[in-house]
Amino acid sequence: MSVGSSRPSWEAYFMDITFLVSKRSTCLRRAVGALIVKDKRILSTGYNGAPTGIKHCIETGCIREKLNVASGENHELCRGIHAEQNAIIQAAYHGASIKNATLFCTNLPCSICAKMIINAGIKKICYNSGYADSMSEEMLNEAGINLIKIDTS
Repeated sequence: MSVGSSRPSWEAYFMDITFLVSKRSTCLRRAVGALIVKDKRILSTGYNGAPTGIKHCIETGCIREKLNVASGENHELCRGIHAEQNAIIQAAYHGASIKNATLFCTNLPCSICAKMIINAGIKKICYNSGYADSMSEEMLNEAGINLIKIDTS
């Protein structure tokens, strides 16, 4: 096999990195990773977990499990912040413009993240798995954000 034929596409490359980032997650229910990319450069990364300086769910237990909250519902009942939110916050914190960027995420974003993504000016989302939040996809489509499902299997 030649070197060129085993070289991943840019989308596969960034999606693989997204899954590596998700390994930092401290969520007990779902490990999610996100990258924000522009001009084939990673601007920021994020994974889901508690805010800086706050105990993580791996230490305190999962309030969503205790309350039997279904996936995609009552996002406010969680100690953690979503991977997409962390990636957007990290870009802002470090002064990186993400206007017209692409978000790579292990999962399709929820409706709260979708609103942030729309207002942040992100134009494309590459994701691997869906998410139980139909309003998210509806809003992203209405905003003209290009959604691309990437199968990593």
